[in-house]
Amino acid sequence: MKVLLLGLNFAPELIGTGPYTTGLAQALAERGHTVRAIAGNPYYPDWRTKPGMRWWNSERHKNLTIHRVPHYVPRNPTGPARLLHQASFALTATPQMLTNALAWRPDSVVAIAPSLLAAPLGLLAARLSGASTWLHVQDLELEVALATSLLSRKNPLVRVLADIEGRVLRSYDRVSSISPAMCLRIVQRGLAPAQVAEHRNWAELDDVRPLQRPSAYRQKWGIATPHVALYSGTLGRKQGLDLVVSAARRLTSRRDLTFVICGNGPYRGQLEEMAKGLDNIRFFDLQPAEELGELLGLATVHLLPQIAAAADLVLPSKLTNMLASGRPVVATTEPGTGLYAEIADCGLAVPPGEADALASAIEKLCANAALRTGLGLTARHRAETRWRRETILSRFVNDIEALARHRQQAPIGEEQSP
Repeated sequence: MKVLLLGLNFAPELIGTGPYTTGLAQALAERGHTVRAIAGNPYYPDWRTKPGMRWWNSERHKNLTIHRVPHYVPRNPTGPARLLHQASFALTATPQMLTNALAWRPDSVVAIAPSLLAAPLGLLAARLSGASTWLHVQDLELEVALATSLLSRKNPLVRVLADIEGRVLRSYDRVSSISPAMCLRIVQRGLAPAQVAEHRNWAELDDVRPLQRPSAYRQKWGIATPHVALYSGTLGRKQGLDLVVSAARRLTSRRDLTFVICGNGPYRGQLEEMAKGLDNIRFFDLQPAEELGELLGLATVHLLPQIAAAADLVLPSKLTNMLASGRPVVATTEPGTGLYAEIADCGLAVPPGEADALASAIEKLCANAALRTGLGLTARHRAETRWRRETILSRFVNDIEALARHRQQAPIGEEQSP
């Protein structure tokens, strides 16, 4: 079949939603479908357009064609700036979506959120072509923006955006998300449970394996301490990364432990300023994808901070590869949340915002090799059973195919999907 996919973030972005949108497009193409992806130019997580990219360009890889469109990229991604950023993508993607809908006539339209502001384009393209519609929600954007104070609840625009979000979600034939908790949130927006599906992000199980030797990054970065507490990923507001700096400050007396924060993002400058004067914490840029296994193998313990207000609004995609590395995780999350359930028996959970508790959990794992080993073995097993790429993508593609077939076979005027 012909699949028209709309997604702001796409390869060569290394982290965030880009790798998963790319993986889905590739899986559809490998199944034999012809896929056209309308995507933005790479900018994440630095919030800078990748040098050398032309504003409008196309790439073809066998059955997959990627049409890139220009969009506004704010240097300081505040709430209003992000809205403008996403609105600009919706605007510049419109000609490509409408042209493909009318001239190419896809059988299936798949939209990825973010950006939800562009999701109505998917509905319009499908109405023009008679295609089925699938919306995959990686991030409950509006709720996250409110939780992280990027937008104020007093802003009159919030109610309008919430209404639009609910209408868009209910208008798609099928909506999916990446965790049970996020799927439940979507159902609570007025969707029938049968309309919502869970399709997780995946771990790179072949590239990320438990290292049985010291990581090459020890020599590369000159890290001599026996233990490393590692955070690797986007440096933004919803991660609550100031807690990592606070924990490092509490553990300065330990000369056997180095904190490593590896990544880029709008919050990095503030974090480095907070960490001034600490000799037990180091910052590094995002590393190449092919080095992910070596990087994650550097950790004695992985750190997964998250602010309390963002609980169940997003399941951090970095968790999958943390578990695949066979190292325990310390996450800031409360019992009853989706993240708490995901790390059970794979690490330790501490209350969000409590630096003393985070520092104590790190110390506990550094001191107990048997505990680390047991949690790490469970972590790897869980990654293999819950986050295997081939299994997740095969099921996702099967469901998209089934929905498109149902649309083609349904009597005119029938709106209920299977």
